[in-house]
Amino acid sequence: MDLPEGLDWVRGSPAGRTWLAALPTWLNECAERWSLRVGPPFRQAYASLALPAHLPDGTAAVLKLQYPDEESRYEADALAHWDGDAAIRLLAHDPGRRALLLERCQPGTPLHDLPPDRALDVVIGLLPRLWRPAGAPFTPLAQEAAGWIDRMPRAWERAARPYERRLLDAALDLLTGLASSQGEQVLVNQDLHAGNILAADALTADRGPWLAIDPKPLTGEREFSVVPIVRGPELGHSPAAVRHRLHRLSTELGLDPERVRGWTIGHTLAWSLADDTVVPEKIEVVRWLLDAD
Repeated sequence: MDLPEGLDWVRGSPAGRTWLAALPTWLNECAERWSLRVGPPFRQAYASLALPAHLPDGTAAVLKLQYPDEESRYEADALAHWDGDAAIRLLAHDPGRRALLLERCQPGTPLHDLPPDRALDVVIGLLPRLWRPAGAPFTPLAQEAAGWIDRMPRAWERAARPYERRLLDAALDLLTGLASSQGEQVLVNQDLHAGNILAADALTADRGPWLAIDPKPLTGEREFSVVPIVRGPELGHSPAAVRHRLHRLSTELGLDPERVRGWTIGHTLAWSLADDTVVPEKIEVVRWLLDAD
C-alpha cells in the first residue's frame, strides 16, 4: 500500500506493523460494506490513513482508518455528539476496524491559509459551538492530566533530559493545580490546531464555512480547548505570536488567561516528547510563556 510519509513512524513498533498488515484487508472490507469508490490516500496523514471516497449516490466522503491510539479512541463519539454543528458529520462507524466514514470538506482549505487574525476570528466563532456538556465515554481532562504528570519525568529522563529541569517542574506544578480546580466540564478537543479546521463551503450554509476535523476529545474546562491554537506554529511561531493568540482568545472568549497559559505550558510540554522524539518547537513555546513572567 502506498502510505503517506507521515505514517512511516508506525513501522517502528510491533503494534504498528500489525496495523499496517491489516490495512489492505480492512480498506477493502469497508469499501465493500459501504459501497465506496475510494481514491489514493491523502498525503497529509500522521495518525490515520484517510482516503477520498464517493458514496453510491456520488456524495463526496472520506474513509478514515485510525491507528489504534488512545487519544483518538472516542473521535467517532465526539463527532456524533456534535452532529455536524461546527464539525464534520460522521456518516458511519466500524468500531472493530477503527474505521470512520465522514463528510468531506470542500474545498478543504486549512484555516492557516488565512491571515492569522482572520483565522482567530474563525476560532472565536467556532469554539463556543463545540463546548457542549458531555460525560461518558469521554476521558476527563483531570484523568488525562494525571497520566501526563506520571509519565513526563520518566520520558524526560529516557530522552536524556532534552530541556531544563525548571520547565518540567513548572509544568508538573501547573498541571497538578489546574486539574483539581477546573470550571464547568464540556467537550474539548486537545488537537484543534489551525490545520484541523477546514473550509467547507459546499456543505450546508448554516454549518460552514469552517468545520473542525480529527478531534482528540476529552471533557474539561473551556480554558483547555484553546491550547492547540495558542501553541500551534501554523499561525506564526514566535513569542509575540503565541502571546497575542493567548491574549486575544482569552479576552474574546471570556476565558481566564492564567489558566489558558498554565494549560498551554503543561500540555505542550507533555506533548513535546513522542516515543523519545523531541519536538523543539513545543519546548520553545513553553520557555516563551514561562519567561514572560
